[in-house]
Amino acid sequence: MWSSRATPREKRQNHPPYATLIFPTRVTSFSVAPQICNGLHMLRMLFPVVGKQYETCPFSDELSKFCGWLQHVGYTRYTTGRHLHRLFQVLSEGRLSVKDAVSGQLLHRAFRRRRTSRSQVRCFQHTERAYKLFLNSRGRFLERPTQDALSVICNRYRDHLVEVHGFSRHTVVHRLATASEFLRSALRSGESIADLSATHVERYLTEKSAVLTRHSLRQKIGQMRGFLRFAAVNGFLVERLDVIDTPRTYREELPPRALPWNMVQRLLRSVDRTSKTGGRDYAILHLMAYYGLRACEIAGLRVDSIDWSAKTCRIEQRKNHADLVLPFSDQTISVLRRYVRRERGSDPRPWLFFRVTPPTGGMEFHTVCEVFSTGGPLEVACH
Repeated sequence: MWSSRATPREKRQNHPPYATLIFPTRVTSFSVAPQICNGLHMLRMLFPVVGKQYETCPFSDELSKFCGWLQHVGYTRYTTGRHLHRLFQVLSEGRLSVKDAVSGQLLHRAFRRRRTSRSQVRCFQHTERAYKLFLNSRGRFLERPTQDALSVICNRYRDHLVEVHGFSRHTVVHRLATASEFLRSALRSGESIADLSATHVERYLTEKSAVLTRHSLRQKIGQMRGFLRFAAVNGFLVERLDVIDTPRTYREELPPRALPWNMVQRLLRSVDRTSKTGGRDYAILHLMAYYGLRACEIAGLRVDSIDWSAKTCRIEQRKNHADLVLPFSDQTISVLRRYVRRERGSDPRPWLFFRVTPPTGGMEFHTVCEVFSTGGPLEVACH
């Protein structure tokens, strides 16, 4: 079970065997003390057979720091071993400096050389992304910004959204995406933003109307108005283009989004609570069904959000930035206690619900939405 035998191919390449040859196949998660993660002892624990080769290599300190970072952000022991092995292969070629800052182009070129087969492409892409995040957290990654005219305008628009309007990060990202998409699709080669006219705006909205509903198109036009108003006020446009008609929408014109209660009960019963994530998924669906919590509110729940003695929960509402205290029934407290006792355990991290894919950590909005795809054959809209 704990065999360290290398395959013939690995012997020919004179590389240490993968972590899969060292770890039991059923190991999925693992945590160690921070002082162990940051030292060479972690490398000896991950690679007990060939640990000396890692300790004596010129970049052993880089491997130990990368190992500690992987464990800190929540990667499993198995995945940590794979990432370390691939990074060892890349650093052994001597094309990356472990002391100086690294650019994205140099990092991509170094990892691309190791993709000798189709099966290795995705593996080395994952390791490249993880190592890039590690370098960025240490301030050693050089992101070369583009200096074309459109990028300069988008950067100024980003500062305007943050400093003047005070929008949240997600709102800024969506508005910037709309502005960038409009500029790069509307302007032809050799045209500048000063050449924009009502024809460009109409052509772009005509294309979007073919793939968006009236409600989504109304939001898109609102984002377009904001950007075109900014461009006109700051002198980028010759004429005002922010006067755009929006499609009409009417209250209660859409079918009701609430599910019949018998269908909600079927959805809850379809969850296999004996599976690896069954208790977590059932608890999430229970909170949504009985209390109407949004996916973003579920993702923001922490252990200290629940007062077990008072049977209440403090919900951070993202839309109005206010806290809402909800009383929980005995049934809900029982569901949450069962989940904490059987799946979550005594993990010291603050989140109430965790994702199971590495890197492990708190669930996000899109992760909560994915629960519906595993909850059963029913199709449910997440908001």
